[in-house]
Amino acid sequence: MKLIVGLGNPGRYYANDRHNVGFRCLGHFARKNGISIMERKSRAKLGTGDIAETEVVLAKPQTFMNLSGQAVGLLVRRFSVSPGDLLVIYDDMDLPLGKVRIRQRGSSAGHKGVESIIASLGSDEFPRIRVGIGHPEGDVISYVLKGFTSEEREVVKQVMTTVSDAIYCIISEGIDAAMNRYN
Repeated sequence: MKLIVGLGNPGRYYANDRHNVGFRCLGHFARKNGISIMERKSRAKLGTGDIAETEVVLAKPQTFMNLSGQAVGLLVRRFSVSPGDLLVIYDDMDLPLGKVRIRQRGSSAGHKGVESIIASLGSDEFPRIRVGIGHPEGDVISYVLKGFTSEEREVVKQVMTTVSDAIYCIISEGIDAAMNRYN
């Protein structure tokens, strides 16, 4: 089983924010694979299915970003998955808009949602897909909580397809193949 988590903030108010690119990428993957993310359990919206002969649980935590670990910790325990079978997708403002980086493990690099997950699991040994949203010229908080421009939205559409393909590759071929292909 794989637990695949997209990070973001719950609610319509935040739906199109830069900080919600993890939610959006996971939603794109779910639609592409016919999985509905509607069930509410363990402080998250969940969808389940089979991808490449592997059972998957797709999750969008319904805690706010900085408390993502509360939901992810519950889900890891509920589904009895090891950190290595968790995949987290989230925004990264240290990457240019549309750039994708896959890592097998590592620090949070200052991302509060990932910090929360590491604290909850007591481990940073989980794979992740970082999605570049570009770096702000001004205030970081207002930057991540604002929407993309029309030009940026086109880039985000393309990156959602790339991330969807990378998730499928991780499930079907493994993290090393995905890192070689998409980094």
